[in-house]
Amino acid sequence: MTVNRKQGIQQDNSTRVVIVTMDTHLNSAVDRARVGLKRLLPQLSLTIHSASEFAANPEHLAKCREDIAQGDVIIVTMLFMEDHFLPILADLQARRDHCSAMVCAMSAGEVVKLTRLGKLDMSKPASGPMAFLKKMRGNPKDDSEKAAAGAKQMKMLRRIPQMLRFIPGTAQDLRAYFLTLQYWLGGSQENIQGMVHYLVDRYAADKVNSKVKVLPPVEYPEVGIYHPRMKTRLSDQLSDLPTVVSPDKARGRVGLILLRSYLIAGNAQHYDAVIAAMEVQGLNVVPVFASGLDSRPAIDAFFLKNGQTTVDAVVSLTGFSLVGGPAYNDAHAAEEIL
Repeated sequence: MTVNRKQGIQQDNSTRVVIVTMDTHLNSAVDRARVGLKRLLPQLSLTIHSASEFAANPEHLAKCREDIAQGDVIIVTMLFMEDHFLPILADLQARRDHCSAMVCAMSAGEVVKLTRLGKLDMSKPASGPMAFLKKMRGNPKDDSEKAAAGAKQMKMLRRIPQMLRFIPGTAQDLRAYFLTLQYWLGGSQENIQGMVHYLVDRYAADKVNSKVKVLPPVEYPEVGIYHPRMKTRLSDQLSDLPTVVSPDKARGRVGLILLRSYLIAGNAQHYDAVIAAMEVQGLNVVPVFASGLDSRPAIDAFFLKNGQTTVDAVVSLTGFSLVGGPAYNDAHAAEEIL
């Protein structure tokens, strides 16, 4: 271990990966990924900090700042609110040009532009492949267009890395950015582990000697059903849902809307408890999820058949609006689907 006398920070020779995100729902997946990474890359350290914790806790904030100051690969996501990103913005700016890579995504503009991956520098005006992709994204004018654009962007996210694969130069770093998004949005233990391994292998290979092949992102259903008793737990087929109470004896059928990110992260104990509590009451439960914060695709796929409602009640456990979240909200569309 060495001491940085200028900053007064003790440093060791490990390669440090630091994740900073909005809340704690991926912490359990990161904890499990850390165990797997330790076997692959013993000299790697992985830490995660949640703005929901450090925004109101000086000790947590100090630790986050300390880790950022020592980070070799820094990943920042979902920091929209000023209370979340302003406390660490100066720290990210100070570290940006001294770390191996910094990936900032799905956050406020001030944060996203700090992204620096190889030749990709998002603080500079968009050019080349990035400018082309921005044109493809378009500029939605209202909330309904934003909702449709969100679904379109999820499809494009899977195609873009394939499109950029054989274009040399900055396009390869741009491809790395979108692959990181794919890993993150499919935030399971396997994908968190793959994301960290991929970024370290590409941008900090001089510090980590990895001879293990980096695995591509694992894909999960964008829209589907969930049940703790299903073998795969996630499915896009309603027929896979177990029948806990026979239809002739059931007191009703409840559609339950869940957040996909919690399910993929393996952080679903609270959902499991609600499902079990309803089933104990003699209800059949249809737990569903969609990839974003627009629940309509799941409602259309699993709560309706031939224009008729197949559930007696709908309960949302997402914590967000039925159609939309912090970035947009379409109350009219929610009224229509209800």
